[in-house]
Amino acid sequence: MAPHSMPQPPASLSGSNLKIGIVHTRWNSEVVDALVQGTRNRLLSLGVKPENVIIQQIAGSWELPIATKKMILAGRVQQGHSQNLLSGLDPLSSPEAPGASTDTASATKVGEFDAVVSIGVLVKGSTQHFEYIAGAATDGLMRVSLDENTPVVFGVLTCNNEEQARSRAGLVPGGLENHGPSWADSAVELAGLSAKWSKGVFE
Repeated sequence: MAPHSMPQPPASLSGSNLKIGIVHTRWNSEVVDALVQGTRNRLLSLGVKPENVIIQQIAGSWELPIATKKMILAGRVQQGHSQNLLSGLDPLSSPEAPGASTDTASATKVGEFDAVVSIGVLVKGSTQHFEYIAGAATDGLMRVSLDENTPVVFGVLTCNNEEQARSRAGLVPGGLENHGPSWADSAVELAGLSAKWSKGVFE
């Protein structure tokens, strides 16, 4: 196997029944955009329906943990709303919820997320800011995954310079592969395994 090549995912990966979120930062947009596109394209190739790949943008990597958590919770709200609509109830338009939206098309489009990929790029500078943000994002995303019992794929590049970041997004000829597809593989694989494990089923 060539140095730095990514391990191949199981051949049986299928995301046809999955809903996957992608939340990404605006900082280092050239690299981030390439990573997001690589992730999305791979999810679609694994069978995830386009309408079930939900992409949200935030400011920076510091905000990734709370944004990821809120995205997971929003998916659960939509899942509950969808179930209520199927049973003939619509709590979001009831008198108890003044000002709530009654646009059911967007509310029922996405249910609970099976996994979320959190994407950002941090490039080391001359101060300790890099270490603080990298540590907080890493710990925060792990905590969200464990607390919410939802797979969160760590898609934050922590690089010493911009060239390293661009290479890991597939933007440097002869450089490394775009990491996005491997994050998509991880999301689909762990989402599928988690669904089985929650039912007490092992492969």
